[in-house]
Amino acid sequence: MSDHQTVTNSTNLITLSQWMAGHFSNQKQSLENPTLYAHIHIYFRPLPQERFAGIWLYSEQVYDYDMWSPYRQGVHQLVDLGDRIYIENYGLDDGLLYAGAAREVDILETITPECLKRRYHCSMVFHREGDCFLGHVEPGNQCFIHRNGCQTYLVSEVELTETTWVSLDRGMDVNTHEPVWGSAAGPLRFEKWESFAEEVPQVK
Repeated sequence: MSDHQTVTNSTNLITLSQWMAGHFSNQKQSLENPTLYAHIHIYFRPLPQERFAGIWLYSEQVYDYDMWSPYRQGVHQLVDLGDRIYIENYGLDDGLLYAGAAREVDILETITPECLKRRYHCSMVFHREGDCFLGHVEPGNQCFIHRNGCQTYLVSEVELTETTWVSLDRGMDVNTHEPVWGSAAGPLRFEKWESFAEEVPQVK
C-alpha cells in the first residue's frame, strides 16, 4: 500500500518500531499540573504480519477516565528510506468498531487492510539523533484538519526514546498561519508503562 520503496530491515527501522510499540502515559505530568494536562494514554500495537506485510502499528489515544472511547485512532506503516523513516498514516472506516484494539488482541485481529483509508500528506518523518528519534509532519502544510470552524493544517513534533514519548501537536489556520488548537501549555510528556517490542515482526 506504500507509495515509497520497499521496507527493508535496517537497524533504525527495527529500533524505531520497537521503541514505539508500547503503552505510554503522561500520568506524572497530569498529576503535577492537573489543570493544564489531562491524563492520557497512547498505545502503539503491532499488527499481525499475516495481514500486513512489513511493520504496521495500530494506535489509540484515550483519556484515562474513558478508556473505551478513543479520541484518536490510526494505523501506521513504517517505511525505511535510508537516511530517514516515513510513518504513513491511515484512518479506519469505522473507528468505534476497533476501540480497545490496542489492549484486546481479539479486537486487534479484526483490523484488515480493506478497512483502511490513507491520510495523504500526513506522514511523519523520523530521523535518528543519538539516543532518540525526532519526528515531524512531512513538509508542505497539507495535512488538513477542520476544527473550531476553520480549516487548519497540522504541525506535529515528536521526540522518542526507548522509554519516553514527547509530542506537541498544533493546528494552524491555513490563511493566517496562527495557532487555532493544540496544547498551549507545551508538549505532552509520556513515559512507557508497557512494551510490545516483542510483537514487532522481523521483516526481511
